[in-house]
Amino acid sequence: MQKSPEIKYSQLFINNEFRDSVKAKTFPTYNPCNGQMICQVQEAAKEDVDIAVEAARKAMEFGSQWRTMDASERGKLIGKLADLLERDIDYVVSLETLDNGKPFSASKDDLEHSATVLRYYAGWADKICGKTIPVDGDFFCYTRHEPVGVCGQIIPWNYPVAMLSWKWGPALACGCSIVMKPAEQTPLSALYMAALAKEAGFPPGVINVVPGFGPTAGAAISGHMDIDKVAFTGSTEVGRLVMTAAAQSNLKRVSLELGGKSPLVVLGDADVDEAVEIAYDAIMENQGQCCCAGSRTFVQENIHEEFVAKATEKVQRRKVGDPWDSATDQGPQIDQLQLEKIISFIEKGTSEGATLKTGGKQIGASGYFFEPTVFADVEDHMKIATDEIFGPVQCIIKFKTVEEAIERANKTSYGLAAGVVSNDINKVMAFAQALKGGSVWVNCWDEVFPQTPFGGFRQSGFGRELGEYALKEYTEVKTVTMKIPQKNS
Repeated sequence: MQKSPEIKYSQLFINNEFRDSVKAKTFPTYNPCNGQMICQVQEAAKEDVDIAVEAARKAMEFGSQWRTMDASERGKLIGKLADLLERDIDYVVSLETLDNGKPFSASKDDLEHSATVLRYYAGWADKICGKTIPVDGDFFCYTRHEPVGVCGQIIPWNYPVAMLSWKWGPALACGCSIVMKPAEQTPLSALYMAALAKEAGFPPGVINVVPGFGPTAGAAISGHMDIDKVAFTGSTEVGRLVMTAAAQSNLKRVSLELGGKSPLVVLGDADVDEAVEIAYDAIMENQGQCCCAGSRTFVQENIHEEFVAKATEKVQRRKVGDPWDSATDQGPQIDQLQLEKIISFIEKGTSEGATLKTGGKQIGASGYFFEPTVFADVEDHMKIATDEIFGPVQCIIKFKTVEEAIERANKTSYGLAAGVVSNDINKVMAFAQALKGGSVWVNCWDEVFPQTPFGGFRQSGFGRELGEYALKEYTEVKTVTMKIPQKNS
C-alpha cells in the first residue's frame, strides 16, 4: 500500500507517446480526502483530440499493423495488459484511492475485476465470426463482423479503471482503435493504464488517452467527423448532449450507460436481517456513488417497522474516514460539488416531510466526507425518491401489495437496475419479469460479472457493456454475396 504514490504520468497519451497538450494548458486533480491538489494534468482541447483521432485513424488503415494483426495476437496483447495490471496492482490501487477517495480494499476489488474483464475479452478476440446463410438461387452468402473503426470513449470518475476495462476490452477484441477521455476528477489511473498498454505491445495509435473537460475534449469526441462510434458512461443530462452531437456530426454509432433510480423491493416473507444487509450494500457501496445503486428501498408494511430500525442501526455502525485504513467502510465523496448536491437533497427530503433517521451532515471541515444517511416515510413524489442523489442516502418506502410494489417501482424515467428480496419463487419470478431494468437482482445486488451484459432501459441509456453482447457495439456486419458460376456444359 502506497499512501502517497509517485505520480508517473500526467501528460496526454497519443500515438504511444506522452506529450503536452497543444496549448500546454493544465488542470489540477485533487485528493478528495483533504481537497489538496495532487498534481497538474495536461488538458486536452479540440486540437489534441484531432491529433489523437488522426493517430487512431492511421492505426485502422487497411494494411496497418493493427488491422492486419491475427485475431489471436490481439487477444495475447489484451491478456498481456491484464498481466501487467496484476503485476502493478498495488500501485494502481493506490493511485485510484488517492485520486478517487474510495477505500483501498474497494479499489483493489475494482482493479481485480478490471483484470478479469480484460482477460475475458482477450479470450474473445479470435472467436468473433459471422455466418454462412443459405439463400435462394446460385449464390454463396456469408457475413463478416468487422471493427466499427475509431471509437471515442468517455468514462466517469466513480470506477475509473473498471469503466476503462469495460470499454477497452470489447473494443480491442474487435480490432478497433480508441480515443478515451477519462473524467477530469480521476485521470491518473487511466494514464498509467495507457503506459501499460504501450509496454504490452499495442501498436501506435491503437490506444490514446486525452484527459480534459466535457465541454471541450468530450464535445470534440462526440462531434468529431472522423470518429465512428462513441461510448459514454455518465449522467442522463450529458448523455443527451453526446447523442445530439453524434447525430449532428456524422451520425456515429452511440452507446450510453446513464443514470438510475433503481428500486429494491423487500417482500414481507424475506429474512429481515438478510434484507437489511442487501439493501445496505445496494445503496452504500462506493460512497453511494454508483449508477445502479438501490436508491429506492421498498419494504412491505408487515416488516417495515423492524426493517427501518435495523437499517438505521446498521448504517450508524458504518465507519467513515481515512480510505487507507483497513477498518474504513466509506471514504469521501468525489468533490465539493457532489458533497453540496447531497446536502441539498437532505434539506429537500426533510422539507418535503421524510423522516431523517440518521446521518445527513458533512463530517469535518477537511475533505468531502458525509454521514451515511437513512430516510423513512419517503413518498414517491419526493425529490429524494425521484432524482438521482449519487450519495450514501437510503430512502425507505412502505408498500402494501405485490401489485402496488411493481407499479410504483416502475414509476420512473430510468431503468438501469432493479431487485427483489423474497423467499417466494412465484413472487420472485413475477418481479423478474415485470420490473423494468437492464439488470434484475434476486436476493443480492450489483452482482456484475465479465460474462453478463450490463446496461439500461429508457433514460438509463441503450447498448450493453460486458459479455458477448458488448461485442455487437464495436462491430459492423458486412454481407458478402457471391454468384456461383455454372459448370461448363
